[in-house]
Amino acid sequence: MKPGVMRWSLLWVVLLVSGSASADLARRRDAIVEVVQKVSPAVVYIGTEQEVESRFRGRRSPLEEFFGGMGGGEQERQKIEGLGSGAIIDASGTIVTNDHVIRGASAIHVVLADGRSFDAEVIGSDAANDLAVLKVNAREPLPTAKLGTSSDLMIGETVVAIGSPFGLSKTVTAGVVSAVGRTFRADDRVYNDFIQTDAAINPGNSGGPLLNVDGEIIGINTAIFGGGAQGIGFAIPADKVRRIVDELTRFGKVRPAWVGIDAVDLPPRVARQLGWDRAYGALVTTVEPGSPAAQAGVKRGDVVAELGGSRIQDAEDFDTRVRGYPARSPFPMILFRDGGTRTLQVTPLEFPARMVEGLAWERLGLRVKEVKGVLAVSGVRQDSGAAEVGLEPGDIILRVNNQPVPTADAFREALLTARRGRSVLLLVRRGRYGYHITLPFEQQGQGL
Repeated sequence: MKPGVMRWSLLWVVLLVSGSASADLARRRDAIVEVVQKVSPAVVYIGTEQEVESRFRGRRSPLEEFFGGMGGGEQERQKIEGLGSGAIIDASGTIVTNDHVIRGASAIHVVLADGRSFDAEVIGSDAANDLAVLKVNAREPLPTAKLGTSSDLMIGETVVAIGSPFGLSKTVTAGVVSAVGRTFRADDRVYNDFIQTDAAINPGNSGGPLLNVDGEIIGINTAIFGGGAQGIGFAIPADKVRRIVDELTRFGKVRPAWVGIDAVDLPPRVARQLGWDRAYGALVTTVEPGSPAAQAGVKRGDVVAELGGSRIQDAEDFDTRVRGYPARSPFPMILFRDGGTRTLQVTPLEFPARMVEGLAWERLGLRVKEVKGVLAVSGVRQDSGAAEVGLEPGDIILRVNNQPVPTADAFREALLTARRGRSVLLLVRRGRYGYHITLPFEQQGQGL
């Protein structure tokens, strides 16, 4: 064979091999690979530092041992490191993650997929919905992930989770949507309306995106099911994420919303009398006059069947779901009345200050006022929980459910957050001493 012919033959072989390799790559390039390549640059690793004080027992003199007792010792500040994930949703550097990822952090560091590192500031966070918004300042636009919708999710559709489990950044797992509208309890709190997935989610995945095959964020990964279960993870639906992120970005917090409805579980006997033949729903017992619910047409005796496109299982489910909507964020509500269903649009409003004051008086038995830079008890209702534990006018309230309340506005916000609980924990100062007091939260029907 002539040399020129040999060179052309070898080139032809190389072209055939490279073409075959390209065809193999194209065949292996499925939807999941495309999602990962498209979205990975917008997924970040989040590292946090938290300073805590701890006692350690060093060498002390006999007098120090005597006066200090077992509780003595020196104070030492320690740093605790945490980790999580997040997603860039705006090219200017806006990042969404979980509240529990950054809660209590004294410093937050964000590392991009390309290795760039930034210090982040907290724009706003909301523990009730476990969401937080961070901001980093970059000199150029950052890669972003599109926040999609979760209202049309299909059970069984493919989803992809990207995050930093155990600090292992750029980790990808895939699975399906196992269920929607899930409710579970963790850390003495009920979490409602979550996406369940079998895509592997581990510590460190928190705050990372759950994606559909179009590369859109349909949820923010939040939790795994305890007790040794595998393949059961939960994510906050994108529709809720969008509402909460908008509130946090605009106001730095989620404004407490007021609908004006009290509801109870629907007893089977009452359901039969009303003609409601389903095993779910909540019965409306109170509609506050002039409230958003009243203006929308909700009436006492209605059965709330659906809210925001998902079934309402019971009264607790209803209360939790309503709290997922900030003020002025409308939602559809399907009611059963007089043998038929009807759909109403309800737009929550900011909780009226007058009602918060009534809430404190009727449910706790307290009135408060600001006195010389502190919050003092100004009145105690007879036969109330406050009277039973011995609270008196002049006592200083320092915290409500471990939240500082230096002002009447802070007290109102803390009370609104706690209003659906069975009790409230107060830190009260009388003279030089502080006391933790638990008061029952009397449920009397306030149309909240």
